[in-house]
Amino acid sequence: MRILHTMLRVGDLDRSMQFYTEVLGMQILRRKDYPEGKFTLAFVGYQDESAGAVIELTYNWGVRTYELGNAFGHIAIEVENAAEACAAIKARGGRVVREAGPMQHGQTVIAFVEDPDGYRIELIERGVAFDEHPA
Repeated sequence: MRILHTMLRVGDLDRSMQFYTEVLGMQILRRKDYPEGKFTLAFVGYQDESAGAVIELTYNWGVRTYELGNAFGHIAIEVENAAEACAAIKARGGRVVREAGPMQHGQTVIAFVEDPDGYRIELIERGVAFDEHPA
């Protein structure tokens, strides 16, 4: 068994695909419209779906916004250098909501960015001690 993907509902599929590809550097792996159900699915990631988990962006036609609630936390991405990743994301128009630095009560260097729909993406600097990472 393995994790295949995480699904996020988005209000503007093109805007979200631009963020995940141009700002975070993922690839569009596949996209399909479902006219009978009035939705479109787009899968993005850093590697092929057969090699690792990806993100499924779901656009329900005509729905522009969602309430994010308080149960979902974030998606985490490993980066070589969190500060450099933040600078590159800002240069490409992304929004950094927590600059790179040690996590609270630990030493792991993390940062947070936010996608156009308000979902948080944590950047974890390579070399993370997973026993330090908050639950």
